[in-house]
Amino acid sequence: MSSSSDLIQRTAPRNIKYTINPNPYAKGSVVVECGNTKVYVTVTIDEGVPPFLKGKGEGWLTAEYSMLPSATHSRNKRERNGASGRTQEIQRLIGRSLRSIIDLKKVGERTIQIDCDVMVADGGTRTTSISGAYVALSIAIKKLMDEGAIKENPLSEQLAAISVGVTKEGKVIADLNYEEDSSCETDMNVVMTKSGKFVEVQGTAEGHPFSHDQLMALLECAKICLNTVFDKQIEALKC
Repeated sequence: MSSSSDLIQRTAPRNIKYTINPNPYAKGSVVVECGNTKVYVTVTIDEGVPPFLKGKGEGWLTAEYSMLPSATHSRNKRERNGASGRTQEIQRLIGRSLRSIIDLKKVGERTIQIDCDVMVADGGTRTTSISGAYVALSIAIKKLMDEGAIKENPLSEQLAAISVGVTKEGKVIADLNYEEDSSCETDMNVVMTKSGKFVEVQGTAEGHPFSHDQLMALLECAKICLNTVFDKQIEALKC
């Protein structure tokens, strides 16, 4: 009898590249590439917090996500009249993912704004945004500490995300490009910490329902793939 591990076909991510601090004005910035997907991430930190947090001695972290007009094969219209439902869902995912690994009391009454702008979209834009946002946020936090604005590192651990899917042949693969994502029977986004704890798992059967063994294989595949992503983040932050 085969195990869930036997279903895994590909655990390696696409080529990952980080360009650190492309923006001299942002507190932290990075251009993260995963295969052909490319996302520009900036972190801005402002004094003050939203009204619901005033006087509580803790900060806030929020995120915005957008896809630039020529990020895909056909031109996307800018969302000038408000974010679409898909955009809102993705930026909420980015925000709550990063909030899961930061102690906002250590930040003080400051607002951390993370902006993720997709320059090229070839699958995995939300997961690439999260992995890049962690790097940009780490840079910003280090600058705050170097400036003496905060005394302790509020980041509890490393965070990254990856997409995995089940092919029509029933095999599990990691880090789907657009073509693979469009043709997979199941696609899943996994947000995880370096210690192996899950922050969020978003999985949907686009074709046939997936089995328990396939679910276990998807999670195992994501965990193996993310080990490489974590290593790439560490390499980038040493630069």
